[in-house]
Amino acid sequence: MTLTSMHTHTEFCDGRGTVEDFCRAAWERGFSSLGFSAHAPLERAGLSSDWHLPEARLEAYLDAVRSARRRWEGKLAVFLGMEVDYLAGRMGPADPLYRDLGLDYTIGAVHYIPDPRGGEPVAVDGSPEDFAFCLRDLYGGDGEALAAAYWKALGEMIRAGGFDILAHMDLVKKNNGGERWFSRSGPGYREGWAACIPALRQSGAVAEINTGGLNRGRTTEPYPSAEILAALVRAGVPLLISADAHATDQLGGHYGLARQMLLDSGGAALQVFLGRNEGGPLWQSEAP
Repeated sequence: MTLTSMHTHTEFCDGRGTVEDFCRAAWERGFSSLGFSAHAPLERAGLSSDWHLPEARLEAYLDAVRSARRRWEGKLAVFLGMEVDYLAGRMGPADPLYRDLGLDYTIGAVHYIPDPRGGEPVAVDGSPEDFAFCLRDLYGGDGEALAAAYWKALGEMIRAGGFDILAHMDLVKKNNGGERWFSRSGPGYREGWAACIPALRQSGAVAEINTGGLNRGRTTEPYPSAEILAALVRAGVPLLISADAHATDQLGGHYGLARQMLLDSGGAALQVFLGRNEGGPLWQSEAP
C-alpha cells in the first residue's frame, strides 16, 4: 500500500508543527506524497474560529506549501489543498473562490449544523461539553434531530459539489460514545447516510477512510463506520486512507486497521492522488 495522506493540518490552523516538520516526518516514514489541507477561513462567512486558518494568513499558507513542494521535489510529492466547510447560504467547496486559489485539490467537510433557533451554526465535533450544550440547549435533547441535521447538511454539500475528497463522512458520531445521544442502528440515522451515497457516487469525489479520531483518542473506529464503508464499496465510491494528522506522529496512524476494514468490506482498490497534470488523471487505483 502506497503511504500517503491528503488530510493534514499544521500550525496554520489547529495542527502542531510547521509544513516543513510534516514533510520531513512523512519522508522519514516512507510516504510517497503528502497533501496539506488547512481549514478554510471563516471570516467571509461572517464567523470566527480559533481552529480555522485566519484570512490574514491565507497567502502565507499558500506560499509555505508551494515552497515546500519545490524543496521536496524528487523525494516527496507535496500537494496544496484546503478543507472547506459547508455552511448553507454562507460558504461551501463549490464557491468560485477556491477554484481561484490554484489549489491542487479541495476537501469538502461538514463540521457545523444550523442552530434551529436561527442563531449561528454550531460545531458537532467540539468538546463533549460543547456537544452536550448544543444538544440540550439548541436541539432540546433530541439527538436524532441533531444527527438528521448533520446528514441533511452533508447531502446538500455533496449535491452542490466542488470538492475532490469527502472528509470524515460520519463525523457526527464523534461525541456519541456508547450511543449516548442517538442510535446509529436506528432507521432515521441509516436513512440519513444512505441518502448521501448515490449523490456521492454520481459526484465522482473520493471518500476518505479517516483515522483522525483514532489518532487523537476520540473514537474507537475510523470514519466512516464499517457499515457505511461497506455501503460505499457496494456503491462503487472510490476511497482513500487519510490520517487527518494534526501532529507529525499521527502520520500513518492506524492505517493497518483502516486497510483491514476496507478488505473486510470487500474493497478492491485505493486511490492515490497524482496531482492536476494537464490532460492526465487525478487519481490512480492500487490494491489496498
